[in-house]
Formats: sequence, C-alpha cells, structure tokens
Amino acid sequence: MTAGQEPQGPAPAAPGGGPAPDQGGDPAPDEARKEGGAEESEERDQPQNAWSARRDLVDHSPRTMNVGARTSFGGGYAAGDQHGVSGGRVTGDVIMGSKTEIHHWSFSGLSAAASVTASGEIPRARLDRLAESFVAAEETVAGLLDRLRRERVLVLSGARFTGRRTAALMLLHRLGASPVHVLDRDTSPGALGERLTAPADSAGGTRGYVLCDLATRRGSPLREPHVLAARDRLAEQDAYLVITVGPTAVLEDVPAVEWRPPAAADVLTAHLRTVTDEETAGRLLGLPDVKEFLGRGHQLREIAAFARLLGRYAAGEVTEQAVADFSLVSLENQVQEWFEEDESAIHLRDKAFLVALAAFDGGPYALTAELSDLLYRFLQKTENPARVPEVPVFGTHMGKRLQLARAERYEGDEHTEWGPVTQTKAAFADDRVSLVLLREVWTGHPSARPALIEWLRRLADDGRPLVRTRAASTVAVLARTDLPSAMALVIEPWALSNRFRHRLVAVNSLTLAHLIDTPNIPRILDGWSEDGDRRLRWVAVRAYALIGPERPEQALAALRQAARRLYADLGDPDDFDREMAAELAEAVELLLLSPAAAQVLAELREHLDDDRAVHDLTLGGFINACRRTEGDERYGLPLVLGWYARATTDDQTAADGIALLWRRALGDPNATRPALDLLREWVLIAARSTATEWALAALLPRLVTTTPEYQRLSHLLRTMPGEDGNPPPPVAARLLTTLPVR
Repeated sequence: MTAGQEPQGPAPAAPGGGPAPDQGGDPAPDEARKEGGAEESEERDQPQNAWSARRDLVDHSPRTMNVGARTSFGGGYAAGDQHGVSGGRVTGDVIMGSKTEIHHWSFSGLSAAASVTASGEIPRARLDRLAESFVAAEETVAGLLDRLRRERVLVLSGARFTGRRTAALMLLHRLGASPVHVLDRDTSPGALGERLTAPADSAGGTRGYVLCDLATRRGSPLREPHVLAARDRLAEQDAYLVITVGPTAVLEDVPAVEWRPPAAADVLTAHLRTVTDEETAGRLLGLPDVKEFLGRGHQLREIAAFARLLGRYAAGEVTEQAVADFSLVSLENQVQEWFEEDESAIHLRDKAFLVALAAFDGGPYALTAELSDLLYRFLQKTENPARVPEVPVFGTHMGKRLQLARAERYEGDEHTEWGPVTQTKAAFADDRVSLVLLREVWTGHPSARPALIEWLRRLADDGRPLVRTRAASTVAVLARTDLPSAMALVIEPWALSNRFRHRLVAVNSLTLAHLIDTPNIPRILDGWSEDGDRRLRWVAVRAYALIGPERPEQALAALRQAARRLYADLGDPDDFDREMAAELAEAVELLLLSPAAAQVLAELREHLDDDRAVHDLTLGGFINACRRTEGDERYGLPLVLGWYARATTDDQTAADGIALLWRRALGDPNATRPALDLLREWVLIAARSTATEWALAALLPRLVTTTPEYQRLSHLLRTMPGEDGNPPPPVAARLLTTLPVR
C-alpha cells in the first residue's frame, strides 16, 4: 500500500477513540499471535485524508499542547476547543528542566532520623513546634480524639505525604501523651503488642506510641487479635497508639479512619505564621507565584518547604526566581522519587501505569490501564528476558492507583467518529507532571528505553486514533528532550515504513514536537521534501500542512517546489504520481483552513500563474477547502463561503481572492466539473440554511464577469437536479436572480 492512495475516510472509532486495538506491529506474526493478537491486514491500513487526520490530532492531543488553537481555521476547531498550556511556554520550560537547584526536604519533626532520640522518643519541644503549624478541622480532630480515648488504638489510613504522620503525632500531643515513642516501621503485625514496652515513667503520665507506615502483606495482614493484644498492653501502661497505613494496607477486621489533608492555603498560612509576622505572611500569600503554587495540588511536605523558602525570601536570602521555580523543582523531585523507589515501595506495574498515564493524561482510565499493562509486560522482558511476562488480571484499585499518581478521576466526553461519548477519565492534578515524567524516564532511566520504544511502536499500530495520537505526542516530548535519539530510534523508522499508519504517526510526532518548540523540525522537513525516498517526501508534505500556519510562506514555497518536481519528472502521462499530487493539494487545503488563511490566500493568488504545476496545485487545494463545512456536518455552512461573507465587510482583499480563485476554477478545463459539482452542493445546503443562501447570494455575482461565466452558472441553477432526483430546489431560482445578465 503506497503512501498517497486516494484518501479514504477515518477508520471507525470506539468509545475510547477508535476500534479495538490491533495486536500486530513489529513482533513477528507468531509472536503477535502468542500475545493474543493477529497480524493486521494491509486492507485495514487505509490512507486517511489530511483533513480528518488533523481532526483526530486536534481531538486527541494532550491538553498541554493546545493544538487546535495553532493549526485550525480561525484559531478554533469545530469538533471542540482544546484547553491547556500552549506549547512553547510552560511546556518548553518543563521539558528543558529548571534552572534553580533546590534540595530534597522533609517536614520539621517528621523525619525519624531527625526527630527521634536514641531512646526512640520524640522530644516534647519538637512536638510543640509541630503543633504551631498543624492545621485540621476541629470537628475532625475531636472525633478522632474521642475514638482514640475510647479504643486506645487508632489506625489512620491515607496516601503518602497527606499529613497522616503529622496527624498521628498531633493526636497524641492533644491527649497530653508524653513521652511519645516511635516504633520501627518494620514491626510485624504479630509482634505489635511485644513492642509496647516503653520504660516506666516515674511521673506516671500518659504515654504515646506511633507506628508510621506499618508494613503489611497478603500473608501478614494486621488482624483484630493483634489490635486487641496491643490494647491490653496499652491499658496496663495508660498509653495510646496511633498506626498510619497506606491505601493498599492489608487489614482483616480492623477498622481504619481515612485521613484527608487540609486545604493547601490553610497549611501554607499556618506555616508562614511560624517563620514570619502576620503582615509579611499576608503580603507573601498575595504574590502571583504563591497563588499559582497553591493551585497546583502540591503535597503538604512541599507546602511546608515552600513556606520556609518564602520566609528566606522575605528576609532577602533568596531571589524571586527561586520562589517562581520552587513548584516545578518540587514536582521534579516527586517524579524522581517515583522511579528511584524499589519494588517494595512502588511496584514495577505501578511505575508502568505512571508512564502510561503521562502518555494518556486526560484520556479514558480503562484505556490507560489496559495499555499500561502492555508496557509492564515489555518492562518485565527487559528485566528478565527468560521469564514469561505475567500481568495479574485483578487486584488493582483505580482510586489507590490515582492516589499514588496524584491524579484525579472525572467523567468527560471523548471524541469519536460518531460524536462525543462519555468516559471515565484520569488526569494528573498538575498538568506539568506528564512532561516532567516522560523526560525523567527517557533521560534518567535509559534502561527503560527498549521497553518504551517497543511499547510506542505497538501504540502506533493500534486501530484507535486516540492511541496513535498519544504515541505521537509522547514521542514529541522525547524529541524535545533528546532529538537525535528520538529521531533515530522512533520517528525515522516510522517515516520509512511502508504502512500509512506508521508514517502518519511520524507526521504527528514531528508536528507536535514543533509546537512545543523542539528546534530544527523545519530543517528536517526541508531535507525530507527533497529526498529521493517517496515515503519521506510524503511525511514532509503532511507535516508542512500542519506546521505551515506558523511559517506559511516557507511551507507554500516547499509545496510549490514539490509540485514542480512532480511535473518535471513526468514522462509518460500514465506515470504521473496522482497520489502525491493529491497529497500536495490536501496540504494546501489545510493551510487555507488554518489561522494563517489570509496569508495563504494572498500567496496562492500571487503565484497562481507561475506555471502549470503551481496552477493545478492551487486550484486543487482551493476546491478541497471549499468542500469543508462547519463541524463537518452534511448541511453545515461551508467554511470558505462563511469566510467570504465575513470578508466582504472586514477584509476586501480576502473576498477578492476567494472570488478570483472561484472564477479561475470554473474556467479551467481540468477543474470546471468538480467546481460546478461543488457549487451544486452549496445550493443544496442553501436550501436548508438561510445563512448559506445569503452568503452564496453575495458571492455568485462576483463570479460573473464574462458572458461564458454567466451562461455556465445560469445553466447550473436552471437545470441542476435536487436531492434524490427531485426538481431544482426553489433557492436555485432565487439565486439565479442575483446573477448580472451578460
């Protein structure tokens, strides 16, 4: 199947963005079948026209790349607006990394190494200082205290870095427990009671114990008998115990109370008041960088560290830039922690999910989980090629997974060929995470590259447009981080593939890489457009159509040169590469329906009569553009016609250009028939749309400057059949009256 076959419509899409995934791809057929798939037939790898391919790119690209505003007609796109950070601002800064060095930090009073004496006690003074910045709803604390007094043992459940350990210490502090003993987190549940052996207190006061991050496993859960034994020991000592566990802790008949972190603004305010005065704290809270920080969903430990940095800023010890950079640096630290943790802390399957969520941020959760398990299998093969990769079928919990990833679940619409479909989606709370995470995996953990590349190649073979688009966006981020490696390992093999689907993913990868300010993408396309390999020329043409709005003169010059090369190579007319000619026309079509439409129209008008190759390219692209309607609806207002109607009042140059190209298309022997057929379609739309009728009534008189032009259009309006073979619609007669008689 060659690259430029007559464009076909997009492949059917499933609720997640397309049909079920192809399981073919790079593995040999036998291997693919062993993995549960089948080799995809060539018939399914049908070329997709440039317009629908751009629609998929806009619909499915990540929120951080805001593709619609930079590639679509008038700065928007009928299928839905894209929200997020425009490429080249936050995106570029995130991928290139921060300029300020900030070390890892910990809560004051929380680190066991920093806060526990040789006897295992937390000093009372340290607890007092921690109490000064502790924030929680009083009714919540009161309820927990009442339960702790009653039962003596309280299990507090929560995600890491939500303040669960601080809450445990403060509950004991509020009870007046002194001293407070820290138990080793490696204490087994069965040995819990044996560890409650603090030395006798001569003062006879209440004692406290805290066991943070109790380690439990399937074969060693925390059971009710363990708690009852501990309670008996505590009653003998007049003591209390608070145990903190993670969301995945294994508990049997042991009730746990979920700890929810307080509001970030309240925590920051409380911490600022401990490092500066009230007036300074109020001024700091009003800084734009502080407000942005609070909107990023940072962890409590990061908020505490930020408060200390703000205190230093108020004292003149650090710069304003350090304050601005802190949010991103703390995010980078978190991502590094995720992938530096060993298997006991964060399982390889969870790390695979983090990578998949970075690629499919804001996409359907089920799709992300499905493809994360595929990556998990490839990572297992990297770790141990002799082992058969295994993926547990059950045992994962959506909420716990998203909690680890600092992500949110929500219901949202996913674009499909049939319209929006509601899906359960997942997205990082901070939209910068995906960019930072992909950079960290690619550059910080090169051993993961073989599995990641194999995974991306499989995604490029998938039947779902969403999956293929996210493969491209992921590679774009990798290219921004390390262009030579991304080109050699991923993009160039796709571009040189004989399969249309792979080449289209290469096009989208280069386009998105350019939109996030990856350098040298235009140079790559310029070189490929002159390459002897037809596949590379095809990729360059498609990519010019997408990045052309940012450099329309250069893009059109390259397309004209490519068209001239086609005609120069023409020997036998039967050898004319009609498929590449069609691709070039589609590229002009996209540029005409882009934010640079006015500049493109002026360029087309200026070069219309340069030579036959450019003439045919211009008229072919113009007629293609005239076929497109708002929202791709059958009877939607034609986009070029709507543009003409607006231009008659605010851009007469554009209106003149549209009328000129229409007259030239109608008068060209090779373009007359498709142009007349298109006008007939417009008349049928006008029969259902008053706005289209008025716009067409304004355009038609401009298309008559000679007697043959009048005869051609009047004959069309008098004789055109209606739909289903009916007589001409009444609107045709009304439009006929607008033609100036010649």
